[in-house]
Formats: sequence, structure tokens, C-alpha cells
Amino acid sequence: MSCIRSYLKGGLAGLMVALVSAGPAQAVTFDLTILHNNDGESDIFGSQSNPDFGGAAEFTTLVKGIQSSGGNVLTLSSGDNFLPGPEFDASLADGIFYDALLLNEIGYDAIAIGNHEFDSGPGILGDLIQAYNDAGGTAPFLSANLDFSSEPALSGLAADGKIASSTIVEKGGQQIGIVGATTPNLSFISSPGAVGVQDPAAPVQAEIDALTAAGVDNIIFISHLQGVDEDRELIAKLEGIDVAIAGGGDELLANPGDELIPGDTAADSYPIFSEDKTGKAIPIVTTAGGYNYLGRLDVTFEDGDVITVNGGPIRVAGGSQPDAVAPDPTVQSNVVEPVQAFVDSLDQTIVGTSEVEIQGGRDIFRAREANVGNLLADAILTSAQQLSSNFGIENVDIALTNGGGIRNEDPIPAGDISRADTKSIAQFSNFVTVIEDVKAGKLKEILENAVSRIELDADGNPVRSGEGTGRFAQIAGFSFEYNPTLTAAQVEGEGLNVTTVVDGERIQTIILNDGTVLVEAGRVVTDATVDIATVDFLARGGDQYPFNRSDFTSLGVTYEQALADYISNELNGLISAGDPRYQPDGEGRITLTDAVPSQDPASVPEPGTVLGLMALAGLGAGTLRRRQTA
Repeated sequence: MSCIRSYLKGGLAGLMVALVSAGPAQAVTFDLTILHNNDGESDIFGSQSNPDFGGAAEFTTLVKGIQSSGGNVLTLSSGDNFLPGPEFDASLADGIFYDALLLNEIGYDAIAIGNHEFDSGPGILGDLIQAYNDAGGTAPFLSANLDFSSEPALSGLAADGKIASSTIVEKGGQQIGIVGATTPNLSFISSPGAVGVQDPAAPVQAEIDALTAAGVDNIIFISHLQGVDEDRELIAKLEGIDVAIAGGGDELLANPGDELIPGDTAADSYPIFSEDKTGKAIPIVTTAGGYNYLGRLDVTFEDGDVITVNGGPIRVAGGSQPDAVAPDPTVQSNVVEPVQAFVDSLDQTIVGTSEVEIQGGRDIFRAREANVGNLLADAILTSAQQLSSNFGIENVDIALTNGGGIRNEDPIPAGDISRADTKSIAQFSNFVTVIEDVKAGKLKEILENAVSRIELDADGNPVRSGEGTGRFAQIAGFSFEYNPTLTAAQVEGEGLNVTTVVDGERIQTIILNDGTVLVEAGRVVTDATVDIATVDFLARGGDQYPFNRSDFTSLGVTYEQALADYISNELNGLISAGDPRYQPDGEGRITLTDAVPSQDPASVPEPGTVLGLMALAGLGAGTLRRRQTA
């Protein structure tokens, strides 16, 4: 059994960890270079803020250079290999899966399945895997905790071994077992169809045990659990893993002396270590996404135990940088250029002009009100109000959408707004949807889920915390106050079967734009209902939104189309600097409060009481319809 003995400076990224093992006199040592990345997400063009860095063609050049330099090189992806958006739309428009061509050209030995692979449904994932194989790709797509047998679009690929739980790769005469896993949250953060999702602990351990029984001593775990903290938690339940390659969290691990892209800072050292079930120290590595970094971990095995690890991230540089590499010509001509041509055509379709910068970055719209969130929620509400009568719906009162559905990581500067910009904000195939007759108490329950992953930083600012932070809501047609220091809601289940197992106490007020009060001092003060415009992903229980309703109406327009139409038509092509709704950080729709809840936050005042009469009258403001429905 291996154990950490000392940490020594030096090596590729400034860190050498020496481990010792009481092996036999004739120990067999084996050196392996692991190249890895995660969260490519179809982001093939590189960094917008630092144009000399990143890019799929330059990334491929780096990979091929190391693969061809001799030695035993293993190349792995830890998931989210493509993502709906402007770049991926080029594949759908041209009928060529450019991401499949890229994956083949990089030359992976195994590819983990991430959550975004299912964002356009299992059929698109199946088509992409088939296109990858047709292009000559041979690496299996791995996930031990997903069951594909009931999903027609993927079951055949699983039966043929194109999708698998694990695989064995031979390098330098040694067998290496690779086991994959996908976040157990898949069912409520993406659209996997009939794919079954299990907690990964048992199926991953079963694959490790099967590999070990087959005589495979070197085991690598590639996962897309959405962050290294989730990998630490899982590894503590497992035994037999030698190295873990994480994905989904976008953490940048690096050591002093590593060359990073300007402005980037390391979240932790490379690698980090976590103990498995037996107390063995397991090295964990990951990289930031978007083809901006290539991870390199040099490992020495001795009789199946890791005795040294050494490595770090390699930034992907181009232009005039001293470590610049030339774009891979095949990727450049067959992937980058046609995708660029498609995106350029979107850039030329101008829907309006903005006098303010549109905010970007998940740390913003997954934790607090943002002008991009207000813009999108207003667009969803306006679209629903304009189209609802065609579906027999009288009125739509409010709108909400999840921060996880907003995808522009970089801010959009003031100036022309193109379809490329609206697609960068609203990348998924989400359709504007109306859910009718939602009681005020149910709306409070929904919003408790939305704010349940928020904490305060040292300066008292709201920040996202833990997994599932995409559930934070951006809203229109109402405002709410909440206290993130109070009890957070806890929910279980998925889809239409989400159950609140711990009632949240954070939502203190909910007030419609017409002045009607639904919640005051943490108490529901009316039994009235509202019609909510949202996206079908949330209506189906995505991000564990507890709508628990099968009767919703999709209006046949995507949220991206609604956004483009809203800017062009409703705003007359101008996002004005004088419009308070779209100021930086919004207009105060979502605010913090230090108020505490009443003793019974879910109670409705009795009809006939003074408080009850005031509530039903909207406190003298507003004319909210009251419908007595379940």
C-alpha cells in the first residue's frame, strides 16, 4: 500500500510527490504520461478576453506534439465535450458534427460522458458518437453509473461497446483500466431521456473490482461529477483507484512557476490529494475548460501502485507569445474555419444595440440579479404574454428562468447585439413554456429552491456554493427578498417527483409588479394563484424546481428566439443606458434582507381576519386573479 512520504519542489510544474511502497525485490516500474482536459464545450475559438490564448486547433497541436515525442502517453477527456450554442449550431446547420471531427483528431484513448452531452437530448449524443466513429475515432465514451438499455438512441451504441462503463488500454506493455462516471444530478440538470442514472459509488466500485479481477493493476478514474469536491466525496467511498481526472468544475489547478493565461489564478495545487476508503492518498487533477489548458500528469507506477506524480497545466498559447504553437492544420481547416464562417453569419445578423455592457459569468447570474438575467426573463415574459392567447391562456403574470440556462461567460460589450450574442446567452434548446394556476405557497417553495445554494462571503455578498447552483432564478414581473443566512430548502428527487424534505425559510417577501403581496415576513398571505412563464427544462423539474406538474404549455419558441425578438421589437432595437431594468446588477428585483421568518412561514391568513382581508385585497394595490385550483 502506497503512502505519501514527502513533497519535493521541481519537475514540469514545480511539484514532485514521492511515495514509497514495500514492493517485492523485483519490482516492475512503469512510467505513464497522462494528458487530460475537460469541459471543451464546443468552445473552439479560445479566450475572448485574451485572444492570444486558447483554441482547439492550438490545443490539438500541443497534444500531438507530446503524443509523438516518445514514451507512454494516455490522452483522456473528463466530459462536456460539446455544448449547445452558436458553435454547435454550425454542426446542426451544416450536417457535420465538427466536435466529433475534433475529438477524433485529438486522439483520445477514453472519453467521459458529461451532463452537457445530453442537453439536446440523447438522440443528438447518439448521432455525435456515431459521427465520431465514422470519422475514425476509436475511444469509447465512458460512464459506469448510466444505464442506456432503455434509451433507443444509445442502447445500440452501448451494445457495440462504443459506450461503456470502463475500458482497458495498453501502453508500454502494461494494461491500464479506465473507469468513467457522470454526475448523479444528470436527470435534473440536463435531458437524458430514458437513460437511467445511479449514484456512482456502487457501479464505479464494481468496475474497479472487475478490472482488478482481470489482472489490471493500474486504474484511472475519469469523472464528470461537476467539481473536485464531489470527486473527493466519492473517492472516500472507493478503493482501487490510482489516479482521478475530474471534470465539470472548471477549477484551475497549478503550482508556483506555472505559466498561466494572464488574469487566471490557481484554485489549488496540481495535483491535489484525497484519501480513498482505505486511507490511500489518491492524486486528483483537472483543468479549466474551453481548450485553454492541457493537463499533463507524469506518473510512475510500481507493481500497480503510484510512487511518483509530477505535472501541471500547460497553457494553450498562440500569437506572439513565447510559448505559442501553430494551429493544427487539419483542425483549423476542417473544424475552426467552417464553424467560424457560421458564427460570422450570426454576427452579421444584428438585432439591436446596447448602451450598457451585458453582464457575463456564472458567478454573477448564478448568485444575484444581473442585467442579463433581467433581459432574458423580460423576454420570456413578453413572449409568453404575446403568444399565450393562441393556446387559450388568458394572462401570464410573471416569469422566471434558471441562472444555469444563461451561458455567456464573458460580458458582451456595449455596441451592436447580434444573433451570435443572443445565442451565447441562451444556448440551449429550451422552449418558452407557461405553467398555469401556481399557488402563492408553491411559488415560495420554488423560490426557496432557487436560493438554497447561496451563501454570503466575508463582505456580505451573495455567492453560489456547492453543486446545483444553476438553480438560482432570474425573474420578471415581480420582486422578492431573501435572507441567505436562514434555513435553506432541501429537495430530493427529479423531474415531476421532486419533493421538498426540508422547508426553506429564506424567502421573506414576494411582491408582484402591480403591488400585490404574496409573501410578507416569510408568510404566505394569500391563496391566490399566478401563471408563470418559464422554460420547459424547469417545467419538467430541471434543477429540481418543484413544480410537480405535468400540465404545462410549450409555446413553440425557444428562449433565444424570444430574447432576439424582445430586443428587436419590444425594445425597438435599443437597450438603453437610461433603462433602470438593465443597469449593471439590475434594478433591485432580488434583494437581501436580514429579516427573520414568522413562526409559520407557510401559513395563509384566515379569511375574515384583518391581515387576510388585506392580503386578498392585495394590500390595496393590484388586481391579482384568484383561482381555487390544486
